[in-house]
Amino acid sequence: MIPDRENEKITAGRAGEKAAADYLLKNGYTILSRNYRCPAGELDIVAREKKEIVFVEVKARKSHVRGYPEQAVGFRKQKKMSQLALWYLQEHQLLDRPARFDVVAVTLLADGPQIRLIRNAFDFIP
Repeated sequence: MIPDRENEKITAGRAGEKAAADYLLKNGYTILSRNYRCPAGELDIVAREKKEIVFVEVKARKSHVRGYPEQAVGFRKQKKMSQLALWYLQEHQLLDRPARFDVVAVTLLADGPQIRLIRNAFDFIP
């Protein structure tokens, strides 16, 4: 059985990813994959905006008590996402395409989600 706190985190994460995907679609992105999995791990959203492949990390919080959602995307997460992005690009034969990393920060409020898109949030980390 999953503890209540862990279950709440899973529910918030799913709600955040849905809100992020809807936001991206409304803002001209095409969703290529959600929860892309490979042996190296998982990417929340892989999208395309114009000719760029965009690897999107979604962070959701119910409040700012423990900081803003985007603050949870530190160096280790950036490095992991870089590895995952390279895997995705190789697997889909897209190494010649421009790519970037975006972060969608979602705060789940009672009157609806507050969403912030951080384009080009960080550079590839080898």
